[in-house]
Amino acid sequence: MPKILIVDDDPDIVEACQLVLSREGYEVDGAPNRAEGMKKLAAGAPDLMILDVMMEEPDDGLRMAREVRKAGHTFPIIMLTSVNAAMSLNIDKDEEMVPVDEFQPKPVDPQTLIAKVQKLLA
Repeated sequence: MPKILIVDDDPDIVEACQLVLSREGYEVDGAPNRAEGMKKLAAGAPDLMILDVMMEEPDDGLRMAREVRKAGHTFPIIMLTSVNAAMSLNIDKDEEMVPVDEFQPKPVDPQTLIAKVQKLLA
């Protein structure tokens, strides 16, 4: 059973994603911030991570993605974001600055999230 780690400071997002992905047969764990996410990562790498851009700091998710890649982890990362729409920004994948595999806008559409997870874990 593939393991997924969700790192987001919004407990409703974490709970909703856990519910949707657990129903699909994934083992899902959550962390409310970057520090807790890094602790859970140190305890055992997931098969995929879902990561919010903005948590305690506006760039926590981006910084965590870079830390994860710098540590040598290659599992897929889906970046959750409402930044592009809310601030008219266009954050896009970049191996150095934004080392993620997919973006998922908030609010999260369950079927789209499932499809992205399945594609990345295939």
